[in-house]
Amino acid sequence: MFKIRDILLYFSYKYKGDWQGIFTALQNKENVDEKEIDDTVKKVGNNYITILDEDYPSVLKNIYRPPFVLYYKGDKSLLNEDALYISFIGSRDASSYGEAVTKKLIGDIKGENVIIVSGLAKGIDGISHQASLDNHIKTIAVLGTGIDMVYPKENVYLYERISQEGLIISEYPLSICPPSSFPKRNRIIAGLSHKIVVVEAKRRSGTQITVNIGLEQGKEIYAIPTSIFEESFCNELIAQGATPLFDGKELLEKK
Repeated sequence: MFKIRDILLYFSYKYKGDWQGIFTALQNKENVDEKEIDDTVKKVGNNYITILDEDYPSVLKNIYRPPFVLYYKGDKSLLNEDALYISFIGSRDASSYGEAVTKKLIGDIKGENVIIVSGLAKGIDGISHQASLDNHIKTIAVLGTGIDMVYPKENVYLYERISQEGLIISEYPLSICPPSSFPKRNRIIAGLSHKIVVVEAKRRSGTQITVNIGLEQGKEIYAIPTSIFEESFCNELIAQGATPLFDGKELLEKK
């Protein structure tokens, strides 16, 4: 007799991590193939958490479409630490200013009980993960692919470091890279975070999606001021009420 969590895993694999597909299968009480369930459980091993498990992060249960299954590589206890979770997000085409600011802000909170969350993408994501590791701060990377895939390829070394010193998670099964998955994973990044820091970004970007989700979830939004002569989503956010950030220590203050 299979457990419900095994069935969740089976549907997750069958529908390639698609939330709606899994939900519909559960809602319709879709028939399951016991041999396929057994094969799926053996294939994945123990590197997954379902929404029914005690160690599933409670903060994700309240977000829009909470993942039924989270696959992980690394230290899964980081999902439930008594720490301040801060996400750093921003442009894939990070400027030298954006890189310097990210490193400075994360360096400011070295030694504090914080965990940095981001998406392992090119640009600000990768820089924030690297700065976290260099400052001995734990970090969580939320992927838009299966946890066995590295995107972009240039972050393979960073991927290996995070899997050994931090945590990599995804709602997608192994070897899956679905279209439009990266905007979807942003709800997980926002959901895990107490505070969201936007370093630099353009309008109509994945960063904007994450900010909008964070606002819906009631998260604190911080933005880095930039030149008034440049298109700046950060400056727009500040004008709309986001907190301008100048020192990483300010993130430790309770609002």
